[in-house]
Amino acid sequence: MAQAKIMDEEAIRRAVSRMAHEILEKNKGVEHLALIGIRTRGVILAQRLKKAIQEIEGKEIPTGILDITLYRDDLTLIAPKPLVRETLIDFDITDMKIVLVDDVFYTGRTIRAALNALVDFGRPAVIQLAVLIDRGHRELPIRADFVGKNIPTTKAQNVQVILGESDGKTDEVMVEG
Repeated sequence: MAQAKIMDEEAIRRAVSRMAHEILEKNKGVEHLALIGIRTRGVILAQRLKKAIQEIEGKEIPTGILDITLYRDDLTLIAPKPLVRETLIDFDITDMKIVLVDDVFYTGRTIRAALNALVDFGRPAVIQLAVLIDRGHRELPIRADFVGKNIPTTKAQNVQVILGESDGKTDEVMVEG
């Protein structure tokens, strides 16, 4: 199966930096702003966005971790006993501007599950979506507010985001197929 590198480490760094600036601009700073990363690579990207925002604004913002396993509409297709990991949101999200963060945006079903999981923690003022890669093929009427890179793909192709913190390799985005 053919592979093509779409983004290297520097391109990912630049995309995260640009997205941090866009988040700050749209939200007029960091007041009532929080990031929540969707496990696994969304958490890493949320931490990178948090660091970039802190470097720009000089202020730290709350960041949480969201596991959506039990909210998925394909739960029975994943595995007989899916692995449920910790959700860690140790701040009140009520009336906050929440930016959900994920690595690849595809059908929209992961984000739908994340929205359902998130409202169990409170009622944010607004929920925005930041993704490193938007590959199209939406099945639900959901769109990203902040996108690192749009990559037109076919449904047969696979987009793989590799991040040092989770994969032990140099950051890159690959498309297979």
